[in-house]
Order: sequence, then C-alpha cells, then structure tokens
Amino acid sequence: MDSANIVIVGGGVVGCALARELAAKWDDVFLLEKMPHVGMAASTRNSGVIHSGIYYTPGSLKARLCVRGNRILHEYCAAHGVPHRPCGKLVIAASDAERPSLEKLLETGRGNGVEGLRIVDRAAARSREPNIQCVAALEVPSSGILSAEDLVKALAREAAERGASVVTRASVKRLDPGASGIRVEVEIGDPADPSGMQREAIEARCVINCAGLFSDDVAAMLGNKRYRIYPNRGEYCEVVKNKSNLVRNLVYPVPHDAGFTLGVHLTKTVWGTLLVGPTSDHIQDKNDYESNRHPVEEFVRRAKPMLPALAVEDLHLAYSGIRAKLLPPGQGGMADFIITHDPEVRRAVHLVGIESPGLTASLAIAEYVRSLVDEVLN
Repeated sequence: MDSANIVIVGGGVVGCALARELAAKWDDVFLLEKMPHVGMAASTRNSGVIHSGIYYTPGSLKARLCVRGNRILHEYCAAHGVPHRPCGKLVIAASDAERPSLEKLLETGRGNGVEGLRIVDRAAARSREPNIQCVAALEVPSSGILSAEDLVKALAREAAERGASVVTRASVKRLDPGASGIRVEVEIGDPADPSGMQREAIEARCVINCAGLFSDDVAAMLGNKRYRIYPNRGEYCEVVKNKSNLVRNLVYPVPHDAGFTLGVHLTKTVWGTLLVGPTSDHIQDKNDYESNRHPVEEFVRRAKPMLPALAVEDLHLAYSGIRAKLLPPGQGGMADFIITHDPEVRRAVHLVGIESPGLTASLAIAEYVRSLVDEVLN
C-alpha cells in the first residue's frame, strides 16, 4: 500500500491550486481526479470571470478569499501565460427602482476592500458599452476574464513540477480513518473498460475533500452527513460571430433572488466570443447537463432589457455547468464557503459549497487550506 502526506480528492481548479500550493512544502502529495482530465466539471463550465468581491458579506470567506484571490490570480495569469484580460465590468440598473441595489453593491464592495468602484450615469455607461440600455451602472475595474481551461492546466502542470502526483481516472471508493492516517481506497482506470480497472489503497496523513458537486458524498464516507449539495444548473447561449461586438467586455444585471444568483449576464470571452447566461435551475442529477434545456427565446427574454438589439436569430445554445449550492430550492440568499477540519476525523479537511467565486478565489483558498493542513501534519 502506498503512503502519502496528503491526498486531495477532486481535480478541479481548487484541487489543482491546492496541489500546487501544498507540493511546494510537502512531499508525497497526491491529487485524485475521477474524470479523464483535470478541471472537466464546474471549473471550466462557467463564465471564466475574475470576480472583484462586491457581492459577498463582509468578513465572510467568500469576501476575503475573493478579494485576495482577484489580485493574485491576475498576477498568476500574467506570469504563467494564462490568457486573460483585466477588462473591468459594468453592473447595470435597468430602471430607477434598481438604483438602490447599485448603492448596496458599492457599499458592500468598499467594505470588502474592492478598489476603484464608482456609480456612473447612463451616458458614461454607454460610452463604455454603446449598445447597453440602463439608467446607471456600477463600474468594477478589478474584474476580468480568463481562460479557465488554461488556468487549470497551468496549475496542474506546476503542481506536477513541484512533485505532486496528479492521477486522473481515479475514483475514491472508500475512506477509513485510523490512528495514524486515513486509508483511501481508489479505483483507477476507464469505467468503459472494466477489465483494465485497478483497485489501489493509499495511507494518507491528511485527506482534503475538494470534490465539488460530490463533496457531500466524500464527507459521508467519513461518517460526516451534516453537508448536502443541491446541484444547480446554469446554461449558456453564444451570440453569432457577426453580432459578437454588441458587447465589449462584461455586463451584469443587479443580483437576483436576494443574491442566490448573479443573473443572466453578458460575457465577452478572451477569444472574442460573446456569451449570454447562465440561467439557474435546481436539478436532481449531479451529472445532468443537457436534459430540458432552456430554449433560445428564454435567453433573449432575460438579456434583451440590457441589450435591446439582441434577437432570437443571434443566438445558439452553448454549454452548461452545474454549481455546488448549499441552499435548497426556494431559499434565497448566498451561503458562504465551508472550509474546515472534520469535527470527528481531524486528519480530514472539507471544502464544501465551493461555487462562484471559487475560480477567482482558487489561489487564495489554497493559501488558506495550507494553514489547516499545517495543523494536521505538524
């Protein structure tokens, strides 16, 4: 049986950031990802936005780690050749009734230490985004856009260069805590070829549960059933190429459902394409990306108040992603990240409900978790 200092369960952007961070200090770090490649789920099925920190309750983990993550992620992308654009964004008030929401975002953002925020009038907003309809907008200069896939690849590559073992097609089947470690039973191989599957075991001094949508299931393997993930699907449309210049950068509405979602927004990607989305719908199956997709007409209905020139023929369905929500259907608000030791199995650290701004905060989350791992290994 192999032994390890650290086993990270889940190879999304946060898992890869953790492997990179922890391998710089400890030997024998294993990153286990059940998919054929790292970052194939929520990490790359999103808007690719580098968030600023204007939405989150002051003092919360989301607020602190997003603001810190924003700065160091911009630096990381520049240093490692990850395609990105520090373009800023506009959050718009479509009517006078939404102006107080802009004021609240301004106050929250400043309370979180977000710099450069200001509310501008319609003329100033239109000078940045000529095709947008609004009465006022919040300028957020520290927001940006990146290639999430390239970020994940860069983090995984650097983790491996620092000595971490990045193992894909590795599904954790069982966790058994003992006096000196946690036995991790792993099934390795392609499920489509059962004859090639292998069962392995690793004795880990510390296990980090970073399994995204399945983090509640991994916690339950240790007997911890206090967490529950409610999968929430977000769908996107892409604007046809000859209309992609309708928006120059990032345009958001004020948040919906008391902050439960940020609403359907307009995203100009690093490749020059224009996305409309995501929607927000709770689903039953954590792997259901395609059933009962919204029609194109629904995206136009939601986006047209911001972008009047948008028409049904300008859109086609794109990809979807699934968020790891901690709040059930019908409950508004925004839950904070859960990043903590397991109360019964102190050698385990859980990261649960790591949805947006998890991409932005990934490097800062890794710094934060390093101190928890230090408590276990030292």
